[in-house]
Amino acid sequence: MPRPREFDEDAVLDAAVHHFWVHGYEATSVRELAQSMGITGASLYNAFGDKRSLFRRALAHYVANSFGDRVSRFEGKMKPTDAIKAFFREIVERSVSDEERKGCLLVNSALEVAPHDPEFQETIAGVLVQVEAFFRRCVAAGQQAGEISTEQSAENLARMLLGMLLGIRVLARTRPERPLLEGLLRPVYALLDKKHS
Repeated sequence: MPRPREFDEDAVLDAAVHHFWVHGYEATSVRELAQSMGITGASLYNAFGDKRSLFRRALAHYVANSFGDRVSRFEGKMKPTDAIKAFFREIVERSVSDEERKGCLLVNSALEVAPHDPEFQETIAGVLVQVEAFFRRCVAAGQQAGEISTEQSAENLARMLLGMLLGIRVLARTRPERPLLEGLLRPVYALLDKKHS
């Protein structure tokens, strides 16, 4: 019978997420990970396998606690345009308040790991498809309710929103300035606005 784990899995995954987020995948060693997670190397291997397996788990943990959490709080609980704006408002807040300028672990991984690793490329692409689908559902619901312009298809507007999200997350690593990030969003909201269609 396996021994029970002597650590809080969510807490150690949070620590792993933070380490990968700050240092990237390639520059991170298993020893550094174990140290930042407050567990031994043996415990890390027993619980999560190798660095690659841990990164996979950390990325899934990050997505569930960021994107997944946002969708569950916003979608279907507010008007579609308000859900889109609340989503971006939270992204801007995170971006301007992050003193480490970490950006987004998913976007960072898309740039660092995905080009050289087909499995992670597929994983990250799958999450971006989910993000696009969230925007598409919100836009379609808003168009149906008569609050979002129908000049562009829900699919086109969702892709524009996905591109804006990725752009904000990359730009915020070097220029996490509220006026800049909010200024990027104003013309996007104007395009969604039913009054302009």
